[in-house]
Amino acid sequence: MSILTLFVVIPLLMLLGLWMSANDKQVRGVMVVGATALLGLAIWLTIYFIQQRSSGNTDAMLLTYSATWFAPLHICYSVGVDGISVVMILLSAVIVFTGTFASWQLEPMKKEYFLWFVLLSSGVFGFFISTDMFTMFMFYEVALIPMYLLIGVWGTGPKEYSAMKLTLMLMGGSALLILGILGIYYFSGAQTMEVTEIAQLHNIPVAVQKIFFPFVFIGFGVLGALFPFHTWSPDGHASAPTAVSMLHAGVLMKLGGYGCLRIAMYLLPDALNTWAPVFLVLTCISVVYGALSACVQTDLKYINAYSSVSHCGMVLFALLMMTQTAITGAILQMLSHGLMTALFFAVIGMIYHRAGTRDVRKLGGLMKVIPFLSVAYVVAGLANLGLPGFSGFVAEMTIFVGSFENAGTFHRVATIIACTSIVITAVYILRVVGKILYQKVPNPQLETLHDATWDERLAIGGLILCVAGLGLAPLWAQNVISDAVAPIFNHILPFASTLSTL
Repeated sequence: MSILTLFVVIPLLMLLGLWMSANDKQVRGVMVVGATALLGLAIWLTIYFIQQRSSGNTDAMLLTYSATWFAPLHICYSVGVDGISVVMILLSAVIVFTGTFASWQLEPMKKEYFLWFVLLSSGVFGFFISTDMFTMFMFYEVALIPMYLLIGVWGTGPKEYSAMKLTLMLMGGSALLILGILGIYYFSGAQTMEVTEIAQLHNIPVAVQKIFFPFVFIGFGVLGALFPFHTWSPDGHASAPTAVSMLHAGVLMKLGGYGCLRIAMYLLPDALNTWAPVFLVLTCISVVYGALSACVQTDLKYINAYSSVSHCGMVLFALLMMTQTAITGAILQMLSHGLMTALFFAVIGMIYHRAGTRDVRKLGGLMKVIPFLSVAYVVAGLANLGLPGFSGFVAEMTIFVGSFENAGTFHRVATIIACTSIVITAVYILRVVGKILYQKVPNPQLETLHDATWDERLAIGGLILCVAGLGLAPLWAQNVISDAVAPIFNHILPFASTLSTL
């Protein structure tokens, strides 16, 4: 049994502990112990992985374990991690930990809320440690299903509509995804669902790859907010409770980009020459459209939700650029956006809890009233627009440098279009910061607001530390990620070598 299984076992033990809890104090105790254990395990895993690579261990996957689950279809419970999995697990653990404290004062039905929240997190961890396609899909579904109840019951605004829209669209993506996975399994010889083994076989006919590539890419792309399948995202984010928005935008949307790379591009590389230009156009639209839409919103959550559409579009854009630097940048962007958008949603949720509104037209002068939360919002905004010293700068620079490595006119034009999103992002971030923080207080009631409590300071402080830490010391993450990207890229390149000439 691999130690990686603990990432699924600990949430299961947390579910048992929550079910047995008799009051809020016990619920909080279970969540703190469980979230701390997951964070500690994720930090240990990261350090262990770096040490193994430093000592010369070049295995593609570390800590591997496989046990037959359903023999007739060759489904196995197979786990293992590479550099990409490690940073995604660390991101998930950080956001589960900080999300616990962000929901410290949640009412009502705290116990039931955390039960679904932990189930959602177990699906996320299970997805990132799995190396078997069907097991990945199962954990993917486990991560999606709780969203309906978390938004529909504990959300705000038109929560039933938002929950239904999100669930139906993501289930539609899942339907495409299962067709793609079964197609890959059947045409690869129907002998294994193991991702690495299928990639090594590489015996799926090119014509078949061209058919199933869009199934898998769109299936995961729906979760990654690919245009025009992104419409569930703003509504879902706007209605979701604070911690759910943090986990949803910070981690859950990353499953899309991770799946596109790990399954669609890795297992179906011959189809990239046909489909990559099509999806590049769609991702360019996602990047620019998301940023432009954020400019005209007045609800703080909608602004950040459309910003997430833009940034997640950037992840898929970088993957399709098909250079090692760009793919490394895509993973860095997943990590960076996960941290900064979690920080954004945490601060917005806390402002909404106090002011009773997220409308930028009804807010103002908050820097004088709630300085800690206001400074945290500014930090999140600066990270979002890619200011040097924060994680956003490292990720976006890596993406654009990697994208310009493609010499073709098509790729150069697409990169320039994507670059315009930086300017547009600066417009809506600085506009909102100016409106809600530095203008006159429009309502005397706002002057009575109290600043962040200790639990909120802990959640926000932890996220700020991560955002600034990744921006100031990015090399460890870049090395870990590029080490994992190299074998995937080297496998894909021979079959997609004509891309750079477009």
